[in-house]
Amino acid sequence: MDLLLQLFDLVVHLDTHLEALLRDYGTWVYAILFLIIFCETGLVVVPFLPGDTLLFIAGAVAAKGGMNPVLLMVLLSAAAILGNTVNYWVGRYLGPRVFHWEDSRFFNRSALVRTHAFYQRHGGKTVVITRFLPIIRTFAPFVAGIGSMDHARFQLFNVGGGVLWVVSMIGAGELFGNLPLVRDNLTLVILLIAGVSLLPAMIGYWQQRRAH
Repeated sequence: MDLLLQLFDLVVHLDTHLEALLRDYGTWVYAILFLIIFCETGLVVVPFLPGDTLLFIAGAVAAKGGMNPVLLMVLLSAAAILGNTVNYWVGRYLGPRVFHWEDSRFFNRSALVRTHAFYQRHGGKTVVITRFLPIIRTFAPFVAGIGSMDHARFQLFNVGGGVLWVVSMIGAGELFGNLPLVRDNLTLVILLIAGVSLLPAMIGYWQQRRAH
């Protein structure tokens, strides 16, 4: 429960935490953000990291002069692409046997199954679409690796999706994050972004439960 409360506080006060990191660590904050995005996209055991909101808030902080937005876009696009690539090769190595793993604190089997079903319906473009779907985006490259998707084809969607996700979210934060209406209601906006991002996954889960 404490972990969930800490995660909730991190998400809803992400602007405060990011500005504190910038104040305490200076340019090292770029490396910290790189690591967070890499872990969220590259490690199936941490799909709960706040990628969408983090990118949006980073864009808003950059708009105030705290960080270089172009450098942010380049570095975090690289982190997203590299994370997916690692995730793909882990899936390739482990193969179909992961579907027999049991749920644990660090592994969500139902999310893996939902991503696999989504992947079967939508094919390669899943790698792009799921960039904008928290939790599921962490499993998409993993499933692509399990299914032995052609690596060159995977990288085509991986690079395009990674750049599109990072640039659009940071760009949105840079454009809208410091508008008075958004800035004065930032906690609500952060929750809205998280809710909208999670909505497709929740609808898919609800439909799956109804089907059974």
